[in-house]
Amino acid sequence: MRGCPPTKEARLPITINGITPSQRLREELAAEGKRVLLGFSRGKDSLAAWLAMREAGITVVPYHLYLVPGLQFVEDSLKFYEDFFGTRIVNLPHPSLYRWLNSFLFQPPERCAIIEAAQFPEPTYEELADLLRNDLDLPRAWNADGVRAADSPNRRMAMVTHGPVREHLRKVSPVWDWRIADVRAALARHSCPLPPEYDWFGRSFDGLDYRFLKPIKDHAPEDYARILEWFPLADLEIFRRDLTR
Repeated sequence: MRGCPPTKEARLPITINGITPSQRLREELAAEGKRVLLGFSRGKDSLAAWLAMREAGITVVPYHLYLVPGLQFVEDSLKFYEDFFGTRIVNLPHPSLYRWLNSFLFQPPERCAIIEAAQFPEPTYEELADLLRNDLDLPRAWNADGVRAADSPNRRMAMVTHGPVREHLRKVSPVWDWRIADVRAALARHSCPLPPEYDWFGRSFDGLDYRFLKPIKDHAPEDYARILEWFPLADLEIFRRDLTR
C-alpha cells in the first residue's frame, strides 16, 4: 500500500546463492587499483554505480552514448555531471542511433537512398567498449554498468543466469544487489541530483516513442526541433497517439 514504510526485507540488499555481493565486488575492483569504464546513461542507476565506486576508491572513466546528436538538455546535463564529479565524460553515438537510421525510422522517402548509401555501421556495446579501451590505453579494463537485479524480473533472471561479472566481456555490475532505497540513499548522501527529464518522464531519455517525444516537445521545444532534423516524421508518433485518445 502507498504510504506504508518498507519492510525489513525490502531494505536489505538482494541475495542470490553463489553470487558475490556487490560490496565485495567493489572492494575487489578497488584492490586491483585500475581505472574502470562506466556506461553512463545519466540515469539513477548509473549515477548510483558511479557514486558507489567512487566511495570504494575506484577511479571511474565514464562514457555516455547519445541517441540524437546535439540535444541541449543532454549536453547541459553532461556538463553538470562533469563538474559534479570533476572528470571528463566521453560522449559517443549510441548503437541505437545507427540502427534507427539504417531502419529508416521516421524518415521521409527522399532520405532513404542517402541513408542506404551511407552504409552506417551498427557497433555492439562490446565493440564500443573495446574501442574505448584502445583509445584511452585501458587494456582489459572492466566495463561497469548500473544494472540491478531488483529493477525487473528479467534483470533478476539475467543476474541469476550470468551473474554480475562476465570475465569474457570484462563486464561488471557493481551495484547489482541494490534496491531502489539504496540508490536513493546514495544520491541523497552525495546531494547528487537527477537530470531534468526525470521531472518530464520519470527516467533518462531512452527512445523516440510518445513517452519521450511529447514531454520533450512541451519542455524543450528547441531540442524537439533538433530531433525532427534527424527524424523528420517523428511528429507522426505524437499525431498517432493523440488520435487514439
